[in-house]
Amino acid sequence: MQRLRHRLRLAAWLNSRDTLSVANVHVRTEMNMTGETQNTAWPLPKFHFSVTGMPGNPVFQEVSGLETEAQVIEYRAGSSGIFAPIKMPGLAKVGNITLKKGIFVTDQQLWTWFKSITMNSVARSTIVVKLLDETGKPQYTWQLNNAFPIKLSGTDMKSDGNEIAVESLEIAFETMSMSVGG
Repeated sequence: MQRLRHRLRLAAWLNSRDTLSVANVHVRTEMNMTGETQNTAWPLPKFHFSVTGMPGNPVFQEVSGLETEAQVIEYRAGSSGIFAPIKMPGLAKVGNITLKKGIFVTDQQLWTWFKSITMNSVARSTIVVKLLDETGKPQYTWQLNNAFPIKLSGTDMKSDGNEIAVESLEIAFETMSMSVGG
């Protein structure tokens, strides 16, 4: 009963305030249909993004593989009294990204870029992936440096399917940087 009274007092206090500052984050509160208070600070949706830096600047429907990791170095000195190695961060390692887009009849720019690969010679580029908010302003930006295509996959085909034809492009890159905001 005491817990319920505390919750009711907290809800009344929250309803009396229009805004609430939590950990230096300004959060606006609103009432939903059931009378409960809910803040309107939502995570960014992942469906509004842009990709630039490739020949023709194609529009993609999916981006995956934006990842980096630090390799672990294990070391143990011979005179150490601890019978286990210590672990230290080593070299940074990035993965490959995969981009998917619909196939258009006259669009062969990705295929032309992929065909430009010859032994140790390819046109490298800087690819920028931006996660956008509802107004189209970039909130997160990933910059992939010295990127080049390594795999181009055509669509799968089914006689009883009703999906669009989608091709995928896998891209290798050397370094990645990420920035927050526009």
